[in-house]
Amino acid sequence: MNDQAPDENKGKLIQRVWGIIRKPSARYALGTLLTVGFVAGVVFWGSFNWSLELTNNEEFCITCHEMKDNVYQEYKQTIHYSNRSGVRATCPDCHVPKTWVHKIARKIQASNELYHHFLGTIDTREKYEAKRLKLAKNEWRRMKETDSRECRNCHNFDYMDFTVQEKRSRKRHAVAIEKGSTCIDCHKGIAHELPKSAFEAEKEISAK
Repeated sequence: MNDQAPDENKGKLIQRVWGIIRKPSARYALGTLLTVGFVAGVVFWGSFNWSLELTNNEEFCITCHEMKDNVYQEYKQTIHYSNRSGVRATCPDCHVPKTWVHKIARKIQASNELYHHFLGTIDTREKYEAKRLKLAKNEWRRMKETDSRECRNCHNFDYMDFTVQEKRSRKRHAVAIEKGSTCIDCHKGIAHELPKSAFEAEKEISAK
């Protein structure tokens, strides 16, 4: 009898809580329940956004050795990593949208990258090099479809002072504006090494 008492008390407690949820009595006013629900919602939303931001920084990106040993080492040699002004563009600045809806969509897409991480699809330099062109093409296509949205967070034709640009840059930017070109059309390989057959791939993407 004594061994069964704790189980019986636990069962009664669960029934009581469930009864309160289904039919709040005068003792548990609707306002109280709404307040509890609101606080729980805030805690959930805060935890969700905290988790989102935790996975949205350079330190998180290079926890995978595929990134740290390959593309990150290339990126460290570029002007986006180190320059005279100290203003940097980190992994999420270029690869994760800032607007919430687009950011969530990108995070969902990234679940496929986690899947391949656990499969070991590019866990060696040789495997990575074999997939480099395909990976690059996917990213170039994404950036072209979004009109280089992440690039334009920092680089915007509307605010460029063409008078202080080098002659070659000034001419190329003028042509780009006239043709409606986007950043990635000309600036492939700006942060990572170009894969073999990159120019053939560029023609393929531009033709679509």
